[in-house]
Amino acid sequence: MPEVELSAGTIEYEDTGGNGPVLVLLHGVAMDGSLWRNVVADLRADFRCVVPTLPLGGHRKPMKPDADLSILGVARLVAEFLERLDLRDVALAMNDWGGAQALVADGRTDRIGRLIITSCEAFDNFPPGLPGGNLVLAAKMPGGLSAAFTLLKLKSMRRMPLTWGWMSKRPVDHAVMDNWFRPVWDSPEVRRDLRKYILSVPPKSELLDWAEKLRGFDGPALVAWAEEDKVMPPEHGRRLAELLPNSRHVAIADSYTLIPEDQPTELAKHMGEFLAETANA
Repeated sequence: MPEVELSAGTIEYEDTGGNGPVLVLLHGVAMDGSLWRNVVADLRADFRCVVPTLPLGGHRKPMKPDADLSILGVARLVAEFLERLDLRDVALAMNDWGGAQALVADGRTDRIGRLIITSCEAFDNFPPGLPGGNLVLAAKMPGGLSAAFTLLKLKSMRRMPLTWGWMSKRPVDHAVMDNWFRPVWDSPEVRRDLRKYILSVPPKSELLDWAEKLRGFDGPALVAWAEEDKVMPPEHGRRLAELLPNSRHVAIADSYTLIPEDQPTELAKHMGEFLAETANA
């Protein structure tokens, strides 16, 4: 897997290559870029898909001890990643992680031409829902993250509402989840990185101010939200589409938050149509 050295540390990524428009796909906490594997399989013929693994717990290489891994810090790493790879006019897609409002609020969109926001943290829903609140409690206790993720070695625990049961309507392949969780299981430094992010949530007023700044992004935007989402309120998808001045909203049926897992073909279809229709925007 290729990698790039950023100010915070080494980031691994997948790059399908090719001369097509650049599509960068971002994942959420305790996952890696493989979240998008089935969507990428449908889109790679027409797009250059670049999929970094962010330092959110599923990363195999710990960041530097002094790295800023706050929400805003990770958003700045995304911008730095685009710059280091010299990626321009990017279509930036995200699921679960709600960094779009931080990127726009911080003025880090010069390399982003289009946004694809799928069920994710938004407005003041940081940390999101029951799973997010459970992670915060674990992160605040000594050894709490280690204990919480050790429980996820038991496959039956993965479908509980407080863990991953409300993240996907269908169970994620256990081999995939094992790869997502292994860095947290094995590395105290990765747990340190994850703890930094989880405990970095700013005041709700600041989060809402970030969201309001989305009005300033005038590039095309697709907001695709799971109709049955139990962690990211469906109304947030509609509100985001209203904030973004050049956006469209689509509801994805029969899915929870992880649309790339529950409905990858449907999501890829909407993404492909949106990217084709806005190619010259």
